[in-house]
Amino acid sequence: MKDSSNSLDFSLVLASSVHDMKNSLGMLLSSLEGIIQETPPENDEQAKRFATLQYETSRINGELIQLLSVYRMQKNRMPLHIDEHFVIDLIEDQIARNHMLFETRNIEIDIQCDADLNGYFDNDLVGGVVHNVLINCARYTKQKLQVSAELVDKVLCIAIADDGEGYPEAMLGAPTLSSSSDAFNSGSTNLGLYFANEVAKLHCQNDLCGRIELSNNGPLGGGVFKLYIP
Repeated sequence: MKDSSNSLDFSLVLASSVHDMKNSLGMLLSSLEGIIQETPPENDEQAKRFATLQYETSRINGELIQLLSVYRMQKNRMPLHIDEHFVIDLIEDQIARNHMLFETRNIEIDIQCDADLNGYFDNDLVGGVVHNVLINCARYTKQKLQVSAELVDKVLCIAIADDGEGYPEAMLGAPTLSSSSDAFNSGSTNLGLYFANEVAKLHCQNDLCGRIELSNNGPLGGGVFKLYIP
């Protein structure tokens, strides 16, 4: 008979490893940004290489954070700190966090948000969602992003639009975490969308909970990601 007391909790080991990798990649990303600042690219080809390095490092770091957060959500260990925040501060913080990526990719950012607009949400979790969408958009947009926020029927809506080719048709439905072999082989597990939707659903007021929405043909002609927080 197997001694269950000596059995290995692989999910716990994996979560611990993900946490360590996340911290290491965070340090690597910080060092990379420092190198780019100290030795700016001398030509377009070098700028593209820097942009690729920064994008891939940011993307992997973001996915590790999402993976760890989803694990904590499923274990009911995700702390939720909902407080009042100015939305413009959240948007500007996440853009500043990725300014080097946007600069090396020559991406223009248009912000449309009333300076007095506020909302009640977990600043770290919502900031993480905005951060991840911005990183993803940096890859697929051509040269411009628009980040906007407004109240829609008394619900806060944060939208990120790009001038790319738009979201694939398969992504426009309800975001789920795919575990199929095809998703594993392609890397398209929809982890980012699943994480964003779970964060949205953590924000509820009365009988109304947050949600996300994807659409195409936005104000810049490409895709639009919308996060609704009641």
